[in-house]
Amino acid sequence: MDSIPVTTLVAGAGFVAGMLFGATAQRTNFCTMGAISDAVFLDDYRRLRAWLLAIAVAVIASQSLHAAGIIDLGKSIYLSSNLGWLGAVLGGLMFGFGMTMTGGCGNKTLVRLGAGNLKSIVVFLFLAVSAYMTLRGLFGLVRANLIETTNIDLKARGLATQGLPDLLAALGLPAGAARWATVAALAGGLLVYCFRDAAFRRSPPHVVSGLVIGALIPAGWLVTGVLGADDFDPTPLASFTFVAPIGEAVQYLMTFTGSTINFGIAAVGGVIVGSFLAAQATGEFKLEAFVGADDFLRHMVGGVLMGTGGVMALGCTIGQGVTGMSTLAFGSLLALLSILAGGVLGLRYLETGTLGGAMRALLARS
Repeated sequence: MDSIPVTTLVAGAGFVAGMLFGATAQRTNFCTMGAISDAVFLDDYRRLRAWLLAIAVAVIASQSLHAAGIIDLGKSIYLSSNLGWLGAVLGGLMFGFGMTMTGGCGNKTLVRLGAGNLKSIVVFLFLAVSAYMTLRGLFGLVRANLIETTNIDLKARGLATQGLPDLLAALGLPAGAARWATVAALAGGLLVYCFRDAAFRRSPPHVVSGLVIGALIPAGWLVTGVLGADDFDPTPLASFTFVAPIGEAVQYLMTFTGSTINFGIAAVGGVIVGSFLAAQATGEFKLEAFVGADDFLRHMVGGVLMGTGGVMALGCTIGQGVTGMSTLAFGSLLALLSILAGGVLGLRYLETGTLGGAMRALLARS
């Protein structure tokens, strides 16, 4: 009997991992945009701490796998020696602003879609088309000819990658010590911040969501880096991200014959199915449509901003904010901070109705 193709194994594992991601996010209301909104308007930081806990768990587990030689994070797209600082900043701002227009980031769009939110279909499609246009279409010309021309070649400056440990090592710290010092400062600091809050400690859904989502990132590395290892056609090292894979998923559905499924496409499908099953099991599945033309337009524009910005930034709140951060990439940190800034600006825009009003509101609170 012929052995199962590696691509099929990787896709199957990615689908199962995606189901767990979708079910967890649906049951615990894990959402970065919601976390920012809770913090800005309600002074409630539990969902934000859940997201930060996911980052801490992903960093510790991913760096441990790398140090043990089980995976090589240097093969990920995040640790390129080509630092796309402008794409990270501008794309991050666009994505963060866009997700406030749609009421959720990329993974939340998939979770809502699985739970019956018809508005998420519009976001999904506009995100997918704009992401693919930025990857390989018309928007890609702008990305390649304007944004990427500002990239910094770190090899010319004596750095192998854009990893934060490499930046520390360039200052004279031994490579191993630089790596674990970075892990201790980042992950340790986040863990202290999360668990020093009594309200967070007393909220099992938030704690569980952070632990599970964080653990799924190294699981993704294992699926693609170990299960996907093939001497002749190795699977590219990857984990969870939800912008480019959504675009690839739509392209795959339209050209199924002759196309090859990958981890990202399978994970997208898994999140939708996992959310659907969780919503059905708890009686939370509910069809929800637009309330008017303005609502439709806002979601459409938000989807375009997320798709375009997410590709420019090389990821979303999960792709750069958790997966990218687990590699300790400087570009991921830039993208993460930019997404947060764009999210806060977007929330203030929704509050005031104008960009000028949003900027004034931010300055008034600074």
